[in-house]
Amino acid sequence: MQTALGVVILAAGLGKRMRSSQAKVLHRVAGKPLLARVLHATQRLHPDRLVAVIGYQAAEVQRVCGGAGIEFALQREQRGTGNAVLAARSHFCDFRGDILIVCGDTPLLTTATLNGFIQHHRARHATLSVLTVCLDDPASYGRVIRTSDGQIHRIVEARDATAEELAVQEINTSIYCVQADFLFAALERLQPLNAQGEYYLTDIVAQAVSTGLPTQAVRAADPGEVGGINSREELALMEKTRQAQLRSHWMAAGVTLEDPDTVYFDEDVTIGQDTVIGPNTHLKGKTSIGARCHIDGSAYIEDCRIGDDVHVHFSVVLSESELGNQAEVGPFAHLRKGAVLAARAEIGNFVEVKKSFIGEHTKAKHLSYIGDAEIGRDANIGAGTITCNYDGFHKYRTKIGDRVQVGSDTTLVAPLTIHDDVYIATATTVRHDVPAGALVFNTRQEAVREGWTAAKRAKEAEKK
Repeated sequence: MQTALGVVILAAGLGKRMRSSQAKVLHRVAGKPLLARVLHATQRLHPDRLVAVIGYQAAEVQRVCGGAGIEFALQREQRGTGNAVLAARSHFCDFRGDILIVCGDTPLLTTATLNGFIQHHRARHATLSVLTVCLDDPASYGRVIRTSDGQIHRIVEARDATAEELAVQEINTSIYCVQADFLFAALERLQPLNAQGEYYLTDIVAQAVSTGLPTQAVRAADPGEVGGINSREELALMEKTRQAQLRSHWMAAGVTLEDPDTVYFDEDVTIGQDTVIGPNTHLKGKTSIGARCHIDGSAYIEDCRIGDDVHVHFSVVLSESELGNQAEVGPFAHLRKGAVLAARAEIGNFVEVKKSFIGEHTKAKHLSYIGDAEIGRDANIGAGTITCNYDGFHKYRTKIGDRVQVGSDTTLVAPLTIHDDVYIATATTVRHDVPAGALVFNTRQEAVREGWTAAKRAKEAEKK
């Protein structure tokens, strides 16, 4: 029978050195809160129980990072790591097995490293194991003190260490695997006999050693992976490391980055093969980009769905929008929330689209605003066209049919329906619905010639 696994994530602290009003674990790396990244790594272990200990800004941490299978324990007063783990005890009353303890500010931690650590702990039949790493400059991290034969003796916090102990380069990562029965009994015996008057989780190591219980200190291969974040500088360094990892990942997956160091990814971004991404591009949120796309550069794209073979020209901002296959946007275009481009639609220079559907093969190439609109296929929206969707009190929609030709400098006053095959002359203000096939002209819409489009097309056909 497999030994049960519980997980406790320590996420209650303020993080004073961050100099922030926001809880430390809510700061982000690659678009995700630190705690959310640790939760993801531990969830993939498929633990029998997963508890996050929260304290500072508890409600906000729970709202941002909560989800199925995650339990939360409240540490009402932050009195050290030992006190924090003890706050989770009620969630493990009937639990028999191993408990993995990790910190909520280690965003590069991987499931593979945690799984290897747990397997080592179990293979050695250890009561307590601690994951360690060697650093050239251990700074303020707790030192791992070993016996002459290499066995773990105790862990001492830097502020409580002697000069000789501070010279030790092996440090505690604050990641433990402990048998549950021993863990909570040992926590009950902790005393705040240190410079901070706190209950140190590290003191349970000395308890296990003194009673002859088997312990293990397991060194992690990659110091960067197990590092925590205590300051804005460390947060920035962690972001830099993660961005380098994501760039390598996407290039290995068949994506071309023309200037890798200037392309930035959020964690949930996905990209298809043979897509080319130019310099100074930011891909944010849950953006998905298809295959064989070309993003010229200086683009900001957030929470968008982009199909295959799409061309995003230079200096474009896209947010919460959808681009169909072979669509084309930019340069200097802005697609806002709710903009949807069908296949082969084209949005050009200095065009803004918001909460609108642009039909297949339809073009709006210059200097226009399209808001709260629905445009059919094969239409052309001339330069300077504006949908007047707001009267100061309410938003109204404009509906434009298939094959409509809208002349430059046209004003469309919603609510408005323009049926199929309409021609709207330059500098026209359209205030009333227009029947199919009509010509609309004059700024006051003084004349509507029904049947004009069919006659015009017949005349043009005669010329050929």
